[in-house]
Amino acid sequence: MAFQECVIEIAQERAEAWSDALFELGALSVSVEDADADTPDEQPLFGEPGMEPQRHAWQRSRLVALFDADIEPALALAAAANALGEAVPAHTLREVQDQDWVRLTQSQFDPIQVGERIWVVPSWHAAPEPDAVVLELDPGLAFGTGSHPTTRLCMQWLEQNLRAGETVLDYGCGSGILAIVARKLGAGDTLGIDIDPNAVEASRFNAERNRVSATFALPDSQANAADAVYDVVVANILSNPLKLMAAMLSARVRPGGRLVLSGVLERQAEEVAAAYAPWLAMSVWRSEEGWVCLHGQRGAAR
Repeated sequence: MAFQECVIEIAQERAEAWSDALFELGALSVSVEDADADTPDEQPLFGEPGMEPQRHAWQRSRLVALFDADIEPALALAAAANALGEAVPAHTLREVQDQDWVRLTQSQFDPIQVGERIWVVPSWHAAPEPDAVVLELDPGLAFGTGSHPTTRLCMQWLEQNLRAGETVLDYGCGSGILAIVARKLGAGDTLGIDIDPNAVEASRFNAERNRVSATFALPDSQANAADAVYDVVVANILSNPLKLMAAMLSARVRPGGRLVLSGVLERQAEEVAAAYAPWLAMSVWRSEEGWVCLHGQRGAAR
């Protein structure tokens, strides 16, 4: 069965309303693209991870709505215009042949190597090396799969610095990937904390499928005892939350233990380190694509 795409150009401030209207009238999907893409007028539209741009459209936006073959896109477009009280915009129609969408999507995701031995492997791929430390994660099922530089930096730090049996706290665990890789690298008791219940559930699911034992919980859970300290505390969040949590995260590091922070841009490294200075001396361990990983060690108890 063939599908049909209806393509229109729309003003930035009307892109969301038109997307919603087309969904209501039977569109299977609606994507918003830069109408000036691949031209000198192309505009970047992005924000720091976790800080979304205020607008999810461009000054000249192109909407691509996908319809089943049994829906006439031109009629849906006219109905959307009527509902919005606007004129029917100029549009083009194109046919999209049906295909194995699952296989097509899977073909776009290959195993990701992180560091020397760690591989993040989708479930439909075999482990690329027999001695690899393998994390089985599928795109779309987690809040991070090791593709972002901040995640890779933390994983590389763990691979090179974590000692067998050390306890680990992963604060802001997301998909649980750092807690899981820590356990696979030989960590002892490991706790992942996140404010998002969906992230906690995703982390538990990922730990189970990777056959590792780790605890994941919300910040107010009994599992997250405020006075518990760890050999290694890792937090891959964002610079502003990291600065606000400086006292709390520092207190979770045992005397002689180490703190690892990422989600920090190179230009933010000094101010984040300054926020932690009363408790730990933080320095840049490594940088990648404009992001840094900071680490520091808490002084031993006297």
